[in-house]
Amino acid sequence: MLRGGAAALGAAAVSPLVGTAAPALAGPAGFPTYQYIGTPFVKSELIYNPTNELIFPCVRGVYDKISNYRARYYLYYAPHDGEGGICLAYGNSLAGQFTEYPANPIVRNVWSPHHSVPHVSSPHVFWHAASRRFHLYFHGNNAQTRLAVSTDGITFTYDRLVLSTADVPGLSETSYARVFDHTIAGRGSRYVMVYMGAMGGRRDIFWGWSADARNWQFAQTPLINAENDGETDISGPHVLKRNGTTYVVYHGGSGRMYLTEVGNDFDREVHLGVFHTPRGNAPDNGRSAAPAFGTDGGVQYMFYEAGRRSATTIAVARAI
Repeated sequence: MLRGGAAALGAAAVSPLVGTAAPALAGPAGFPTYQYIGTPFVKSELIYNPTNELIFPCVRGVYDKISNYRARYYLYYAPHDGEGGICLAYGNSLAGQFTEYPANPIVRNVWSPHHSVPHVSSPHVFWHAASRRFHLYFHGNNAQTRLAVSTDGITFTYDRLVLSTADVPGLSETSYARVFDHTIAGRGSRYVMVYMGAMGGRRDIFWGWSADARNWQFAQTPLINAENDGETDISGPHVLKRNGTTYVVYHGGSGRMYLTEVGNDFDREVHLGVFHTPRGNAPDNGRSAAPAFGTDGGVQYMFYEAGRRSATTIAVARAI
């Protein structure tokens, strides 16, 4: 299936580079190795690109959830600095080019009367099946994570503040959150949130749980400690399931991505090492971060933030 998917890329492939590295062995815990295939759009051709720094991709299949969709897949991303802004692009193949939504950003840093903040960024869109709505979690400012909801994935209504530094005393940042369906019976929860928390000069991965994905409870200590990966800062967490257990993948200040098993009850911290190593040349330039995953035609893809801060873009890798 993977060979067939690769052969089908053809002219629809996302700006592939010549001389891609040879296939490598499987990653930790049997996860596939991901190989760069290109970018989903040409950054310099975007209508809305105020800082030339794009971060935190989130890709979602919408064709089986709503009617009148613009394309099968929606890709959310954001500028990092300046006023930021939550942006959207859409495409019919995870290995193909995406079209920028012409009215970006779909969420701005000033949203009267709900918030007026220096910037908004780090979008994570989650399909809330119980309400048949898209939940958009985003930060603005870095000490707060907010929620907006939508029936079409484009036009959002502000809902509430879901996380702030007040929820975990001692934290100075609570951002880059992602939310997933995940039941923990002992906590009466159906959803989990993983996010970056800054405390005492370092950034670790923290977590919370919820019965409705709107009202949350939060652990008061880190789920994953950066020092156990030899890092000072880790961020951009994403939950993955495999082998009957649960993992979190995230990136470190070194530019590498790491994998830690947290268990189905989020009560473990088994560091498994490097999940993905960035390319030395463009667009990674030694840094890959904030992974998001999707499957198209049985082929697994990873969208990620590529490049050094102040010049990042969104890139795509395929499982090999």
